Amino acid sequence: MRRVARYVTSVCGALLLTVSCAWSGDGSGTDGRLPPAPAGVTAAAGSATSVHVMWNRAPDGPEVSAYEVYRGTVKVKEVPGSDHMVDVVGLTPSTPYVFTVRARNTAGRAGPLSAGVRTTTPAASAADTTAPTRPGRTRGRPAGSRSVQLSWGASTDEQGVVSYDIHQGGSRIHTVGGERTTAVVTGLRPGTRYTFTVRARDAADNVSPTGDPVRLTTAPGTDDGRATAPTGFRTTAHRADGAYYLDLSWIPPRADGLVTEYEIQLDGRPATSLVWGGPAPRERASYSFYAGRDAGIAYRVRIRARLPDGTWGGFSAERTVVTAP
Repeated sequence: MRRVARYVTSVCGALLLTVSCAWSGDGSGTDGRLPPAPAGVTAAAGSATSVHVMWNRAPDGPEVSAYEVYRGTVKVKEVPGSDHMVDVVGLTPSTPYVFTVRARNTAGRAGPLSAGVRTTTPAASAADTTAPTRPGRTRGRPAGSRSVQLSWGASTDEQGVVSYDIHQGGSRIHTVGGERTTAVVTGLRPGTRYTFTVRARDAADNVSPTGDPVRLTTAPGTDDGRATAPTGFRTTAHRADGAYYLDLSWIPPRADGLVTEYEIQLDGRPATSLVWGGPAPRERASYSFYAGRDAGIAYRVRIRARLPDGTWGGFSAERTVVTAP
């Protein structure tokens, strides 16, 4: 326990946000605190005239009543605080755009803007009135109690498929790029039956017929979240300038959106929340931190990710590493 406490202090004071530095208070939004800048903002063209913007739900801090979406300096959309994606329409084909998002608390005060994300709409196809073909058979499986993994056969289009829309019942809940034929849907309720369908879209905004539905039921109650855990977790230790450092590496869990925050546990207890200050890695991630000057100390280490919907995923496999004498 003493080792964990010493580590938290060093990280909080010198490196990144830790659990001891997190937001406090009742989260009502009435105490004057501003929401933080939304993390994990992405923008992907949905057609030649639309862009799908998505961001991570704010997990901590004041309650968010609304999110504002900006194209350049112009506010183009506002959605309730329960949403974390939106389509911006009426854009110009073959044009680069920059989008940012900011949150507003229940007192009506807006927090800082997120980092800007860039995307370019594709060229429009002249007189294109032919819709893409229906997506192939949709398959899926529950990934624990709060998420599912979907896949489908690719559609074809004479000008190319730009995006796929994922629907839950009668509502479109997500969009992925036309090169993708998989998606991970998170933020679901435990023990609940859902129906998902997929439609393809081309640059002229022609939409395909709806693919065959897939019906899935999430696992009841809580679970170990194994399907949403970081994989390939590795730990080593090295010595430098008379001190020992733990070196971690892992593959982020599959999720539609950016994973920007992780919780690291030492010896079964939360040690810190690692928050990426720059672009979050999509492939293998790595992180090294100070572990003290004592040789021969064994640490049990594991890690989990904060998913884009604001919930925690499952823990990675636990590894043991020793600061060798």
